[in-house]
Amino acid sequence: MDPLTALLDGPRARGAFLLRSLLDPPFALRIEDRAPLTVVAVVRGSTWVVPDEGDPVPVRPGDVTVLRGPDAYTVADDPATPPQVVIHPGQRSTTLYGEPLTETTGLGVRTWGTGRPGSTVLLTGTYPQAGEVSRRLLTALPAALTVRAEESPTPLVGVLAEEVVRDSPGQAAVLDRLLDLVLITALRTWFDRPGAAPAWYAAAGDPVVGPALRLLRNDPARPWTVARLAAEVGVSRAALARRFTELVGEPPMTFLTGWRLALAADLLREPDATLAAVARRVGYGSPFALSTAFRRERGVSPRAHRERSTVA
Repeated sequence: MDPLTALLDGPRARGAFLLRSLLDPPFALRIEDRAPLTVVAVVRGSTWVVPDEGDPVPVRPGDVTVLRGPDAYTVADDPATPPQVVIHPGQRSTTLYGEPLTETTGLGVRTWGTGRPGSTVLLTGTYPQAGEVSRRLLTALPAALTVRAEESPTPLVGVLAEEVVRDSPGQAAVLDRLLDLVLITALRTWFDRPGAAPAWYAAAGDPVVGPALRLLRNDPARPWTVARLAAEVGVSRAALARRFTELVGEPPMTFLTGWRLALAADLLREPDATLAAVARRVGYGSPFALSTAFRRERGVSPRAHRERSTVA
C-alpha cells in the first residue's frame, strides 16, 4: 500500500459534508467545523482562502485547496470581508445569528448562497474524522496547500459540481468517491513538486526501502524480523536497517509497530470488529498483546479508543 492509498484508507469519505455556494460579492464563509481535512474547489469566479494562521491565498476556477484541520479559516471574495455564514462541527451550517441554512436559502440541494446564478461558485467538502492510518501523512501536510488548475488538468471539479446538486438514490456514496478523487489528485500533484514530499514518502521510490515498505504495509500480520525483511528484498540485514532508518526516519521494526497500531486503531472503529480479530489482522498473537502495545504507544486502551471514536 503506497502512502496516498494509506491516506485515503483512513479519511475515506463516508457521508462527507459537501456544500455548493453560489455567491456574489461581498461574501465570506467562516469554517469552524474542526474537521481534520477539508477540500475547497472553485467552479466559477474567484475567491480567497484565509487561514487564521498564514497568508491569504487566491483560488481560481479549477484550483483545489486542501486544508489540514482543526484550525478555522475563512473563504471570502476579499480577505477583509467579514463572515456571513459559519460551518460548525457536526456538519451544521448557520448564519452568524444561528439560523440553519437549510431553512433560509431555498437555493436547492446542498446549496447556500446569495442568489442565483452567483458570480462565484465554489465547493466545500469536509472529512469529519481522520483515520489513524493517515496520521503520518496528514502531519506532513502544510496547514493549507493549493494546486492550480494548470498543474493538474482534470474534469473532476466540474463533475463534482454537477453531482453535488443531485438527489438520487446512492448519491451520498457517489459524492464521497468523487471527493476522494479530487483530494487524491490534488495531493499527488502536490507531492510531485520538488521538495514537497517528506523523506519517508520519497523513500517509497528507493529500490531497497520501497519494496520493504510495501511488504510491511501489505502484510503487517506476518512475523517480520529485520533479517527476514532483508532476505525478501535481497540485501544484508545491516544494509537494510541502515538505509531504512536513514530514509524513513526510524528502524524497520519501529515503523512496523506504528503501522500495525495505526491499522488497529482504524479497524477498531468498525462496530463488529472484536479485539481478537483485530489482533490477528495486524500481527499480534493475542488480544492482550495488542492491548498492551496499544496502551504503551497511545496512552489509552483499545476499548477507550473505540469509545472516543464512537462519540466523535
